[in-house]
Order: sequence, then C-alpha cells, then structure tokens
Amino acid sequence: MTLQIGFLLFPNVQQLDLTGPYDVLASLPDVQVHLVWKERGPIVASTGLVLQATTRFADCPALDVICVPGGAGVGALMEDRQTLDFIRHQAAQARYVTSVCTGSLVLGAAGLLRGKRATTHWAYHHLLEPLGAIAVQERVVRDGNLLSGGGITAGIDFALALAAELFDEATAQRVQLQLEYAPAPPFAAGSPQTAPASVVAEARRLAANSLRQRGEIVERVVQGWQQD
Repeated sequence: MTLQIGFLLFPNVQQLDLTGPYDVLASLPDVQVHLVWKERGPIVASTGLVLQATTRFADCPALDVICVPGGAGVGALMEDRQTLDFIRHQAAQARYVTSVCTGSLVLGAAGLLRGKRATTHWAYHHLLEPLGAIAVQERVVRDGNLLSGGGITAGIDFALALAAELFDEATAQRVQLQLEYAPAPPFAAGSPQTAPASVVAEARRLAANSLRQRGEIVERVVQGWQQD
C-alpha cells in the first residue's frame, strides 16, 4: 500500500527544512508526498523560493507521516487554529508525527509534545519546555511515534532515520548514497559549541527579535491552555 507523506507548507517556511527531508522521503519506493496548505497554489519561502502547495487541508488523505518544517512563518502557525486543528486531526491517525527545526514549536502549540522528548533549532531550544516537551539537545530525537530533527540541515538526518523506520536500514542507506550525503563542512561552526564565540554572538544578535516574538507567542499559547 502506498505510504502517504505530508509536509506542511506555509508562507515563510524555511525551504531547506522542507526540501532536505522531501528529497529523502520522495526517493523511497511506493510513496506519495503531499505539500499541504489551506489552499493549493504558490507559497513563498523565507528566502524567496516559490514552492507549490499540492493538497488542501480539506482534501488531504489520512497521512502515514505528517511533517512540520520550521521557518520565519512558524510564529503565525502557533496561533492559527485551522492549522493546529489540521495537525491534531492528522496526528491522531498517523504512524509518525514529525518536525524539523522550529516546526517542533508548532507541534508543541498543538499540544502534541506534552511529556515527549523533542528537539529544535539551538537558538529556540529553551522554548520547548514551556510547551510541555522534554527538551533534548540531539540532532534527531525519537519518542514513540514522534520524531523531531534539530536545526535546518538536521532534516536530512531525521529523514534518513525515518526512512529506516518506514522500510529498513539498507533502503535508507541506498537513498543516502544516491544523494551522496556525506557531510564534510569547511568550518566547524555548525553548533554553538564549536563555532567561534564572535560568530555565536552575532547569530544570537540576529535571532534576538525572532526569539522575543516567539517567546511571547509561547506565553500566549500556554495562557490559552490554562484558560481552557
């Protein structure tokens, strides 16, 4: 039976959060991959790349895998009742509920991280616990049928781990080889632990406004739970 895999596509998505794991999972045998949004049509990613939503919420089949990527548009999604309802509906029947980068904050806002181990981009990691998650600083984290990938490029690692779950390690390794995924970055600046202090400081400065806004959103989400 064909596996139904759905990626949430939304305005200001971080395209690599989506396209990295998309390439991995779309390379698997007998899968159908959907780019899902409220309506079909073009969606502009945070860096200007135009992607195409192929499936409406209303038409989306029951998904075996639902994946929520991150990006600048995540804040709006965390307070978007229609989107959160769609995610909760699909998550109730999916084999795997997954996220990449700050997409985990959206799962948290939907109430799906309570008591679950999860990860996200390093700059926003501390926002997981207020949403009920057990925050884990690893590149890929699994808790039952919940899989989360860390920041952006970790989406490829996450998708390969998921491919092994959906099929087997040999299939995942074949896809990895086809993609020639053998990271050898020119700099050891991929995490705050290894990057130069000046680089980390500048990255934190650039993220400060987004971090403040998302912190405020998390507070509103939690307050809303308390009022319900």
